Amino acid sequence: MSAVITWAVCLPLVIASCLAMPVASAQDSFGAPARQPSNQQPMPARPLQPAPASRLPEMAMPASMSSGEAQDFGIAATRKLRPSQQLHGPTPTSIPGGKVIATRQLSEMLQRGQDNVLLLHAYGAPEHLPGAQAVAPASQGGRFDDQVQREFGQYLRQASGGDTSRMLVVYCAGPQCWGSYNAALRAIHMGFRNVYWYRGGIEAWGQAGLPLQDAQGQRVGASGAMRQGASAQREQ
Repeated sequence: MSAVITWAVCLPLVIASCLAMPVASAQDSFGAPARQPSNQQPMPARPLQPAPASRLPEMAMPASMSSGEAQDFGIAATRKLRPSQQLHGPTPTSIPGGKVIATRQLSEMLQRGQDNVLLLHAYGAPEHLPGAQAVAPASQGGRFDDQVQREFGQYLRQASGGDTSRMLVVYCAGPQCWGSYNAALRAIHMGFRNVYWYRGGIEAWGQAGLPLQDAQGQRVGASGAMRQGASAQREQ
């Protein structure tokens, strides 16, 4: 309970810093680690390999979908990419060609260790869901034949092992973040047949008391996320 209360206090700061951060400032290539504090040595680059399945440690599941992640803002679903300057705002409750997944469904799936799930975070922030791969550039608007699309396609083909039936789960800050919607549309347009949009994103995940990781794979609590969010704001 205390973790949920702490998240309620610090989450607006974290989400605001995520949304205000330029897409390429946290990672400027697909699969790159999130930005690290300037007093740390950068992690060595590693060649991309097919991404392993994400898995959560054993822990309690959220009771149900939070009201926030299910909130209907009355926004119609669209097949068009949202312009990069308009990524912050109310989102639809569905996505053409894909499916929406809720916190409870996703956490149960990851806890079972389902070996076909490729978890992708399409926003710039130091903390993310355990095992998530960075695809922040794919959150940008543009066209389905632009350079971002080509690079994202190359990354997904490698990360999925060329399997277009592999389950992709894409998320960003929360129900008022279009970045993951854009990334999911881009994957759908490439022919991936099993694309899930986690609309609740890090906001719903944190409110459920589920674990987050930093760029080094270490667990991050609410207080750590708040410190990192404040640091990101100071650096802008």
